[in-house]
Amino acid sequence: MSTHAARLIRPDGCDAHSSYKRGIHNGAAMPNGHNGQHDSRRFRNVLGRFATGVVAITALDPESGEPCGLAANSFTSVSLDPPLVAFCVAHTSTSWPKVRGGKVITVNVLAEHQQPVCAQLANRGGDKFAGLEWTGSPSGNPVIEGALAWIDCVVEAEHLAGDHMIVVARVLQLDTHADGGPLVFFRGGYGRFSEPS
Repeated sequence: MSTHAARLIRPDGCDAHSSYKRGIHNGAAMPNGHNGQHDSRRFRNVLGRFATGVVAITALDPESGEPCGLAANSFTSVSLDPPLVAFCVAHTSTSWPKVRGGKVITVNVLAEHQQPVCAQLANRGGDKFAGLEWTGSPSGNPVIEGALAWIDCVVEAEHLAGDHMIVVARVLQLDTHADGGPLVFFRGGYGRFSEPS
């Protein structure tokens, strides 16, 4: 068995490990801002280059019985067995307590033409479902017309993480809903997925 460690070779042919060991690299250090905080603008700029899908997380408000929801682009699958998904919500969200109050929450995968739906659900206050057509999932929660898929789930855990909450949920039922391409969030704007020709 070889005792040599694996090396990462950069596209220019240089050994990445030895370059970093000598302090030669192109990465810019994350500067500290006021009170030692990192530069949030750079953080957003860099992380904004990672494209994500967009989901609407819906439920029925247990107090009023009215539909409630919020938009998120931090949704991901976590585990196949057991089937788990996760998403993040800001601590300042006024919608999450209402959505969380239901026994079941429903994730709607938004389609490329549903940027207005995303914007409506992202707004604070008002009737977020005004003018939106929806049908009930098996749990009765809103499945927004035109969404690509829906996932009924129950919250398993909530983890405090900086200014957000990481929510892990166990999938109960799910299905595809409509055909089309996904709504994509990239570099602070919305777009659509284009398959390579």
